[in-house]
Order: sequence, then C-alpha cells, then structure tokens
Amino acid sequence: MGSIGKERTIVGWAATDPSGVLTPHTFTLRNTGPEDVFIRVKCCGICHSDIHQVKNDLGMSRYPMVPGHEVVGEVMEVGSEVTKYKAGDIVGVGLLVGCCRSCRACESDIEQYCNKKIWSYNDVYTDGKPTQGGFAESMVVDQKFVVKIPEGMSPEQAAPLLCAGVTVYSPLIHFGLNQTGLRGGILGLGGVGHMGVKIAKAMGHHITVISSSDKKRVEALEHLGADDYLVSSDKEKIEAAADSFDYIIDTVPVNHPLEPYLSLLKVDGKLILMGVINTPLQFISPMVMLGRKAITGSFVGSMKEMEEMLEFCREKGLSSMIEVIKMDYINTAFERLEKNDVRYRFVVDVEGSDKLVQQ
Repeated sequence: MGSIGKERTIVGWAATDPSGVLTPHTFTLRNTGPEDVFIRVKCCGICHSDIHQVKNDLGMSRYPMVPGHEVVGEVMEVGSEVTKYKAGDIVGVGLLVGCCRSCRACESDIEQYCNKKIWSYNDVYTDGKPTQGGFAESMVVDQKFVVKIPEGMSPEQAAPLLCAGVTVYSPLIHFGLNQTGLRGGILGLGGVGHMGVKIAKAMGHHITVISSSDKKRVEALEHLGADDYLVSSDKEKIEAAADSFDYIIDTVPVNHPLEPYLSLLKVDGKLILMGVINTPLQFISPMVMLGRKAITGSFVGSMKEMEEMLEFCREKGLSSMIEVIKMDYINTAFERLEKNDVRYRFVVDVEGSDKLVQQ
C-alpha cells in the first residue's frame, strides 16, 4: 500500500486530434486518495459515443484523450477510507467518475444528471488533472463510481453492460415499463439495441426490432429472441403496426425522422431517445398531441441502477454479444463501428494486449 498518494506513469491509447486516430500515449494517473480505488484494467468496451468524442463531433474534445468508459478491471489497492472494495475484487467503471454530491440529482441518487458530473475521460478532475478512460493499463477511481462485477460473469461480458446495459435498464425502470405484458419497440440493433432486446424480453415484454433494412431479421428473431421485426421503409407494415407499442427505445445515433415511430405508439406511449445526435430532430406537434404521447430521453443510469442491472442480468443469465479484440486493432474497430460492422459490441482485451505500446 506504499504507493497510495503517489502518481503512476502508465500507457494508454489516445487520440491527439480530431482525426480520431488512437496511438500509444504515456501519462500519469492522478494521486490516489483515501476514498480511491486503483484498478488494473482487464478489458474495455467500445461505445459509439467514443467515436463522437475522439473526433470532436460535439465540439468539446480535449486532447490527448484516452477514451473508453465500459471498463472492467481488478482492484490492486484501495485508499484508507474505502469500505466497499478490497484488493482482488473484479469491478467496473462506467461513464462517470465524479459529481457534486449536493445537488437535487445527487441527493436523489441520479448523479448522472448532476450538472457538475465528471466524465471518466475528456474531462478535468477536482484536482485539475485530466480524466483518462479505460483504453489504458490502469485507472484510479473514487469508490462511489466503482461497481462490483457479480461472480460468474466474465469481464468481457460485463463490460458492455456498464453503458449499453444500464442505458436501457434505467428508463425501463424509471418510466414504470418493467411490468410484464408490455409491447415495446427497439429502434436500431447495435450495442445498446441488442441489450435492449435482451433486457426487455427478460422483463416479459413483446419486443419488435425496427431497422432500416432486412439484413438483421434472422439475428433479431432467432439469436436475440425478438418477437417481430419491422423494416422502417416498409410503409404498409409500419401502418399496420400503428398504435400498438407502449414504448420505443430509439438508439439511432444519427439524424432521422421521428414521425414514423410516433405513429407506432399507443395513447400515452413513450419514444425514448438514447442516441447522441448533434443536429436538431423534427416532428409536427399533432403527432404527440393527438395521442398524449411523449418524446423523452434518458442518459446512462445511476450507480444504484448499475448495481441493480448487473444483478438482474446475473439472475436472468443475460450476456452481451461481443467481438473481443486486442488494443492494436482499435482504430480498425472504430472504422468498422462507424459502418455498423460489429455484432454487437467490440470489447478490447486490454490486459491481454501485452504489446500495449506498439501500433
């Protein structure tokens, strides 16, 4: 425990400009404080929002930037006031590593909506040092933002749950959409969408996957267990499905029309936006007024919800469909993800990438 309070120099893969290309980068971790956990990273999932960040699509990127916010690792040591974890525990870290702890959101245990939240990368910590993510050897994280991975769940399977899993789980719980018998739609079958199908089905819902083409029909119905499949350009079938869904989880991360999907909702149905889109979306107001429908959004989930979601997935035997890669493949993986060429989540084997500093 002698290294507590001392900076460590480690290697990660960082973007240094808006090209988004990641290369080996040496940096120092912030000092390990009394409530901090020092984690050796085992693996880290790749989220579509990582691409937005490394390419400065949202106009707020800081370089050099080590992305990655679906992190699973082993606790190597803990600060003197850490009570929840011990060396040897397998733990996860998601999108956040800090919050103010005093605002309404924080006091309500929904710290993801704190206006002073601190992102796990591309942000500045309270000590003035930049935060860096999970595509690196190690992390130092406040114990509040660490979650224990259930026994029997592999690190690679757990990683996508820390963002994709909780992103779907949170709104289903918050909006009371976790009772059996509901009819739901999952718009977009990517990393978040495929977990949406699995989690909603485990809650007892009738689930329809809505996609832009027919190419994922077999996967959705036979591999993921969806009940039905709609192609968004098939106007006849879209019209036939009108007023039939209690909710639609919209995971599409690019601009798209909302009106076709609003038409699918029952009275009081909800269209829940989850894709990060940096251009305005449009709809005409009667589409929501004449059915008392709601367009809403949801952002990842709280630490409490993350713990609940992991236990839910353990109880139901849910896992994510992943492709495990080494660190030196990460730029190719980013290119493939932009083309939606992955089933359904890349997970980087950080620990197994022993040539971490080589391209």
